[in-house]
Amino acid sequence: MDVQKTAMIFKAFCDENRIRILKLLCSGEKCACKLLEEMSISQPTLSHHMKILCDSGIVVGRKEGKWMHYSISAEGVQIAKDHFTALTTVSPNGAVKPCRGE
Repeated sequence: MDVQKTAMIFKAFCDENRIRILKLLCSGEKCACKLLEEMSISQPTLSHHMKILCDSGIVVGRKEGKWMHYSISAEGVQIAKDHFTALTTVSPNGAVKPCRGE
């Protein structure tokens, strides 16, 4: 598992505004202009959050005219689920691994 990619995925979920954006995108693709209206944040702030969400692979964007349209990526969501599962699955033999080399 790529630790850097895992960190990028989890970073996407570590901000209240990004969680709100994801909730808005659950109903389907949204134009950045609609996200701005719903979120009451500035355009640079939205761009910052969308870059993190897109870099994580959870969200994809497409340009139409002067606006970006964003949607949740089913493939990105599956990858995030796989990373979460890999990090939280107990070893099949039930062995407890000590922390910090104890």
